[in-house]
Amino acid sequence: MPESLEVRRKRITFRCRQRGMLETSLLLRQFAETELAALDGDGLDRFEIILDANDDELLDWIVGRKQPPATIDPGLLDLLKNFRNDS
Repeated sequence: MPESLEVRRKRITFRCRQRGMLETSLLLRQFAETELAALDGDGLDRFEIILDANDDELLDWIVGRKQPPATIDPGLLDLLKNFRNDS
């Protein structure tokens, strides 16, 4: 049986809290708690691709030091960047 969206959101939120770097854990946890409810199944798939990156890469993408690979949804990454700037 496939996971419900609610169960997926809880699992993803847990993944956001359990990062190796405090900065990414805090940012991703706050993002998950406020923004995941708006994402549908496809959006959650795209967000999990972002979560698969290691913390150093992810932080470089968020602060603009490096460009993410083509597999990363630029719109979702922009949402994450804008969330960081608004926080």
